[in-house]
Amino acid sequence: MTRAAIFDLDRTLIATSSAQEFGVALESVGVQSPSVPGQGLYFKLYETFGEDPVSMRLAKQGAKLFAGHRVADVDAAALLAAEVLVRRILPHAKAELERHRREGTVLVLATTSPRDLVAPLAAALGIDELICTRYRSIHGVYDGSIDGEYLWAEKKAAAVASWAGVNAIDLTESFAYSDSWYDVPLLELVGNPVAVNPDLRLRALATARRWKIREFAKPDGVPTVAGLEGQELLFPFFDPRLSLFARIELTDAELLPADGPVIVAANHRSYFDPLVLGYLAADQRRPMRFLAKKEVLDAPLVGDLAASLGAIRVDRGAGTGDSLVAATDAINAGEVVVVLPQGTIPRGEDFFKAKLTAHTGAVRLAQATGAPIVPVGLWGTEHVWPRNSKLPRVPALTDRPTVTLRVGEPYTISSRSKPVPATEKMMKRITKLLPIEAQTDREPSEEELAATFPT
Repeated sequence: MTRAAIFDLDRTLIATSSAQEFGVALESVGVQSPSVPGQGLYFKLYETFGEDPVSMRLAKQGAKLFAGHRVADVDAAALLAAEVLVRRILPHAKAELERHRREGTVLVLATTSPRDLVAPLAAALGIDELICTRYRSIHGVYDGSIDGEYLWAEKKAAAVASWAGVNAIDLTESFAYSDSWYDVPLLELVGNPVAVNPDLRLRALATARRWKIREFAKPDGVPTVAGLEGQELLFPFFDPRLSLFARIELTDAELLPADGPVIVAANHRSYFDPLVLGYLAADQRRPMRFLAKKEVLDAPLVGDLAASLGAIRVDRGAGTGDSLVAATDAINAGEVVVVLPQGTIPRGEDFFKAKLTAHTGAVRLAQATGAPIVPVGLWGTEHVWPRNSKLPRVPALTDRPTVTLRVGEPYTISSRSKPVPATEKMMKRITKLLPIEAQTDREPSEEELAATFPT
């Protein structure tokens, strides 16, 4: 049997109600009056509290507004609305859809909205099946009635169960996503219920039953406060002027794209490197998802903190497959993913060589997603937190070492490029962002060599 992933639309795939965009599109083709009484108040209440029997009873009257209008006009409005709504799909909803598509799961949109209005949006999202309310039409003209059931609450769940039975869908292995208490019957149908941006009653029930709770505006497992995740709450403190550890110098930070998927590839010199990259994230107001070693995420307290900030686990003993999938999902959601291609801080004489060697993961990730790579050169971080120290050094404010971070031009990698040569070229781009002293090999002192090995 096949499994399905069943998604609600409003306040699930998008943050608010689709009705407002549908209304604007219907007005533009002359199907709906621009002055429907109470429409503004309805939208405000829905966005704040979600659906309820009163609002859904009002929505059910929508079929009457279509009476006498042509199906062709509504189809035209639906296309206009889809162009807007597809851009409003929440970032991690896109990633979730893509993950299920990659796994061969049947994608289903189950919504109370009329089928004719949502069909173009479903097509744009690559949805396999629509389970929606239908408005009756005769000879291409709506008669103002509903064809069959109005699919809300128990009626929606019954329609999904019926469809699953006909199509040999194993609901015990399937997923369902909704924000609403009134979709509990639907969520109870499946083996993997997910409460997305849930209203208060659904959140309480999901917590009690240990159902998964998601916020598709943020990565899975990243908590938010007033809509802001941990990194965003920390941004005000990542001001170079406030640094106690070093003089932080950011150069060309504005080259980091303001939005969209990005892979940041930086050299690795110190445990302090992720913190310095945090200054870049704060400067450009873009949270970053760091690929972090399993050992870091399994560490007490530190691991919990890193996970809550959206770190992506890399288990080198199990290969890179899972981490690349997780990083791909983050990129599909339009996130900034940080890769330190060297994998670990070089030891011994390798630390002082000009040529930077690296793994191919960043390049393969760029080729798989089409996301641009932004090279970043880090320098001086080892003076703050050398590898042989368990904690960073806190020097006198008058004697802080200078740490530099320089951002290079974003670039893309052809899917036809071979990963190893492309990785070598990427590391050369990073090297060019480092000070002139980094361009040649040098002989280290015994003390400098010792600092490159962990205690």
